[in-house]
Amino acid sequence: MRIHRVPAMANVHSHAFQRDLRGVAERTSDPGDDFWAWRDAMFSAVDRLDPERMKQVARRVYAEMRAAGYGVVGEFHYVHHRPDGRPYGEPNAMAIAVAEAAQEVGLQIVLLPAAYHRGGAGIALVRGQQRFADPTPEAFLARVDGLRAWADGQDGVGVGVAAHSVRAVPADWLAAIAEYSDRHGLVRHIHAHEQPRELDECRAEHGCSPIELLAERGFLGERTTIVHGIHVTPAEIDTLARTRTLVASCPTTEGSLGDGCFPARAYRDAGVRVAIGSDSNVIVDPFEEVRELETLARRAHRTRHALLARAGGAGDLWGEIAANGRASLGVEREATIGIDLDHPRLAGIDPDDVLRALATCAAADVVAALAPPAAEERA
Repeated sequence: MRIHRVPAMANVHSHAFQRDLRGVAERTSDPGDDFWAWRDAMFSAVDRLDPERMKQVARRVYAEMRAAGYGVVGEFHYVHHRPDGRPYGEPNAMAIAVAEAAQEVGLQIVLLPAAYHRGGAGIALVRGQQRFADPTPEAFLARVDGLRAWADGQDGVGVGVAAHSVRAVPADWLAAIAEYSDRHGLVRHIHAHEQPRELDECRAEHGCSPIELLAERGFLGERTTIVHGIHVTPAEIDTLARTRTLVASCPTTEGSLGDGCFPARAYRDAGVRVAIGSDSNVIVDPFEEVRELETLARRAHRTRHALLARAGGAGDLWGEIAANGRASLGVEREATIGIDLDHPRLAGIDPDDVLRALATCAAADVVAALAPPAAEERA
């Protein structure tokens, strides 16, 4: 077996528990079915979780991620409390369960505990959301403090911070989370510009778009990742470029949910760094995520000169996205994966074209092995 080593991919956006929505979330006969109907199925899945069940599903999906070529996962975690909203005896029991699952399968993890407070402007929490929510930003950040203290010294576990969305937290929470992130040097993530309804609700409440609100509240910046960023204007893309904000696309999930088409080439032209995530984990295959990112850009512009053609002389789109993902998660050390060049998907490809092939015709089954960062890098 001939092995070629490349960087392991960074999965910057995962909701591990949503793995159990495969199949069941497709039970629909409503022609109006969309993201919001899918969300109801997700709430039902949340109801069944406790720390042990959370750990079990996370262990399964993380083992698959590791085998598929991911070297680190950013777990955007918002299932914090008991189903009725009461905290567990250990307030971070659910997050710790997720982290321990990653440790057990040997996958590096960055926990991104997400703030959640409401169902929207003036909208009460519904069943399923109670266990996401905290009463104040101070209560939320105190729990983040506790999680960071637990993670300190844990092998392969990092902690950032997140706001679920501008829909789920008031504007003053955004400023508080950004200030906390800056003070402690943590990365921060948020869902934004995934659905047109989200934009309409933000304009109705704040008179501006989510990206404009995030800019106003000091949330954007080089440590910030906007997850999805699909429905954006040229001016909003310029704002993200100017602030050095990253954007994470989750192509297979965005396709599954009918979210819309990610404007990858517009981001690339503006100099916005783009990473990938598996999100709902309907598919766990970084090669498919990268290929969809490339082919959707080709379709949108009816050209083959999309992302890959602009990824330098070697065409290393895979390496570029992996590096952006590590930046999104604040991970400096690079794990690598071994690619089987004798696999039928890659056999016979000219060595000069291997990197191009990774972004266009490979899949998770070409991965031979995951290796951790070199010993000298860990010292």
